[in-house]
Formats: sequence, structure tokens, C-alpha cells
Amino acid sequence: MLQKVFILAVSVVTIFGCNNDVEKEMPSTNSNVWFQEPHRPQIHFTPQANWMNDPNGMVYYDGEYHLFYQYYPDSTVWGPMHWGHAVSTDLVHWEHLPIALYPDSLGYIFSGSAVVDHNNSSGLGKDGKPALIAIFTHHDAEGEKAGRNDFQYQSIAYSNDKGRTWTKYEGNPVVPNEKPIRDFRDPKVIWDEMHQQWLMVFAAADRVMFWTSNNLIDWKNTGEFGADVGGHGGVWECPDLFPIQVKETGDTKWVLLLSINPGGPNSGSATQYFVGDFDGNQFTLDPSFVRKVENGRGEWIDYGRDNYAGVTWSDLPRSDHRKIFLGWMSNWDYAQVVPTKNWRSAMTVPREITLHFEDEYYLTFNPVKELKTLYKSEKPDFVGELGKTKISVANPSHIELELPDGKRGGWQLTFSNDKGEEYSLSYDRETNLFSSDRRKSGATAFSEKFAAAVHTGKRASQNYNIPLDIYLDHASIEIFADNGRTVFTEIFFPESPYTTMELRGVEGDVVVHALQSIWEK
Repeated sequence: MLQKVFILAVSVVTIFGCNNDVEKEMPSTNSNVWFQEPHRPQIHFTPQANWMNDPNGMVYYDGEYHLFYQYYPDSTVWGPMHWGHAVSTDLVHWEHLPIALYPDSLGYIFSGSAVVDHNNSSGLGKDGKPALIAIFTHHDAEGEKAGRNDFQYQSIAYSNDKGRTWTKYEGNPVVPNEKPIRDFRDPKVIWDEMHQQWLMVFAAADRVMFWTSNNLIDWKNTGEFGADVGGHGGVWECPDLFPIQVKETGDTKWVLLLSINPGGPNSGSATQYFVGDFDGNQFTLDPSFVRKVENGRGEWIDYGRDNYAGVTWSDLPRSDHRKIFLGWMSNWDYAQVVPTKNWRSAMTVPREITLHFEDEYYLTFNPVKELKTLYKSEKPDFVGELGKTKISVANPSHIELELPDGKRGGWQLTFSNDKGEEYSLSYDRETNLFSSDRRKSGATAFSEKFAAAVHTGKRASQNYNIPLDIYLDHASIEIFADNGRTVFTEIFFPESPYTTMELRGVEGDVVVHALQSIWEK
């Protein structure tokens, strides 16, 4: 994250006071009480306490989805980075585990990824079982403070007990910063089945670099991409590169996700994507995609302000053909000052990525099906027509709408509470724009950038009806329009949760399901 580079006020003494073999325990609390604080999300992952940002090391192994994340256990603002850790068996309910990786003499533990070394190519497995290998950026804060450019490099750690304890590789770093490059970070590694090799992509200033290996230890640089395409309003970060089948044809293409801060379509942090091919060494844009990202334009995964640094899970079961994505639900413009007390930041709901081709390639993002296990009842709370009267909705809830595009200008969908606070999404048929408005959503004074403007996103679909799939939580909303082609992820901080929904301009069909809290025991 760019913020990692600029915040130097934190004492670097903390690094060297941390022992890699010592475990700090999370606060011991009753979750039914702990997770009932004001603004605490009820269907989104949050740390029990203190600061969290990027999702890291997302890997599936032996029945568990692992989520690691950038974590500072001593404050609710960014500090010397650790890897926090949680696991889930269903992508919905999470068990908090002790911190996985601590800062050491090589530096803070910045963002990265994890894989299962099924064939023990690294030689780090034990007793005939594969090791989990974490790949991350070491960030030497002393080197940065001294003005050097070689203060970031890639290292690995391994676990032979299902990720519960980790040992850092004695030969770290495995990818030293030799050029050097000032922003040299956030490695994402996958097993490249097509070319039978380990493949690493990481950010290097205004581009990404590709590296390959046979053993996860010895790496060779094979190419780079991006210096002259896509959005460049800020530093490139947190890339992800993976093959995916095209829904309509079954062909395989490669997708590169790339986060940028600042420079998003509605300012601040955001994530863009590219579609192309990878030949084992180099990624190239598909010719039909070039026009979408030329002249400094980006193709964005989300037009809300609060979906950043997201990547996908590795090593999903072969029976599960999905690409599952998770993002950090905040924005560096205001992440450190949002009005939560004991913790800061949440993750988005997990989302399935699908690649489509209809005259051009595009991605869709939709909530994973596992979220429907949170329904309080198989029978919806409300089924009917929305438009003539307001209706009450539970919070949290899952809301499905089918709306006409609006022959006479469009429509406005508003969520509100009894304090007069509200959030709205509107659609203007003449401009073909969705607009997300949180200017009256509740507390906003903590940052002049939080509610400074309405956020807009152009509708790509030409269909008459507009399907909306919405997940409403205490302090956020995620809206998936046109089957996930246009997405808005927004956080807000009302005095009390929104429990009223109103539609103006058109009438449409709606189904509402009340959701259980993921923290309920």
C-alpha cells in the first residue's frame, strides 16, 4: 500500500523487539458481546481489535480457507506490519487465530500470498505432507528512512501444521532488490499448470514484473507489463495473475488484477484489470482489450470507493472451478480516521469472478453462494413490489431487485434510518450512469474526502431490466448491478443501522432475506 511508504513516524525499534517464534494472543472476549459495538459489520470479516488492511496469503488447504491480512496489533492506525490470521470452512464464518508472521531484522511483513507445495518442490515439507509456503515482502523501514531504494524484497516462510505456526526461510530474501526499485512489493504466486512452473507477479513502481521458479526458492525474472497502459494516477500495488475460462466460449484467457493508489475512477484507492494471454514468460493484452485501457484509462472492478487490494484464493479444490476474490473494504483517503473505536477496517464479502465475451471481454463479480446460508429463514422476509410505499428491511439483509431502466429519466433507491440519515443509489437513463450518494449517510466529518462527491459508474449492459443484488450491513453496502458487471462497494457510519428502503421513479420486484450475524454462536 502507498500508505506503507509514507508513514515513518512509527518507531522502527518495534521491529527488532519482535521475536518470530513468540505468539501474541488476540484479546480474549465473548464474541457475542465483542462484535456488537457501533458500526461493527455483522456479515463481513473484521479483526477482533486494532488495525487491518490488505488481504494476504489466501489459500485453501485440508478443508480450510485461510485468510491472512496486514495487521498492526498495537493500534487502530497503520504501524509495523504483521500477518494476522483467520480460517473458515465455509467462506462465511471465521475463526480468529494468533498472529502468523512478525516483523524481524529484515523488516516489516508486507503483503503477499500463499500456496500449497503439493509436490514438495521446495523441500520444506515434512513427513510426506506438503508445506504451506507464504511469499511476502520484507520492508526495511531503517533503509527507507536512510533514503535507500533497496529496502523492499521478497521472502518466504513455511508451515507444516496447517498454517498454525510458521518458520521463515533461512536464505531470505529469495528475490533481492538488485536494481534497485523503490516500490518492489506484494508478490502473488500461483502454480502455473499450463507451463508447469511456479509463477510470481509483483508490483515494481509503475508496472508489474513476472518471475518463474521450479522450487519457490530460486526465481528468474521473465518480463514486465504495464508501464504504458492502464491508469497511472498512483503507485501500482497488489497484483494478481491467473488463467480463467471464458463463460461463453470455454476458451482460456489470463486476467491481471492491479490495485492503484491514488488514481481510482472516483478518486483514492481502486483496482483495475486487464485481459490477455501469458506465454510462460510474458503477459500480453488481448487485441480486443487494448482500446479499453489505452491513453491512461483503466477498466475498474468497482465504482464504489471501498474495494481495494483484492486478490483471489489459491489451491481451491479441483471440484470447485470458481475464482474467488476478497478485497479490503476501505480507502487510503480516510481509512485511518473512520469513526470505529476498537478496530479499523473490514473485508468485502467473498466474490466469484467470471470472464465473459460479448463483442469484448469483461469481468463480473458476484457474491459467493455460501452467503445464502446466513438466511434466517428459507422463506423471504418480504416478496412483492417496491415503489409505491417504503418497506422495512432487516439489517443485515440480502436484497434482490429487478428494476426497469426508467423511461422517464431513471430512478433512485434509498436506504435510511429513523435519524434522517440515508444512502442512495440512482440511475439516470439519459446519461446511462449509476450514482452512489453517501453525503447524508451519517458521520462524515472525520474526513473531507469521505463524502465530498457522488460516485458514478457507467452502465455497460443494454438490457431493459436492471437486476440488483445487494448486501446491506451495519456500516456498508455492496451493490452488484446487471449480474455483477457494475459494482459499488461503499462504507458509511450512520448513528443507527438503516432499516427502511424506498424506491422513487419506477416500480420493481423485490425479495428481502434477513441475515444472521456471522459472529453469533
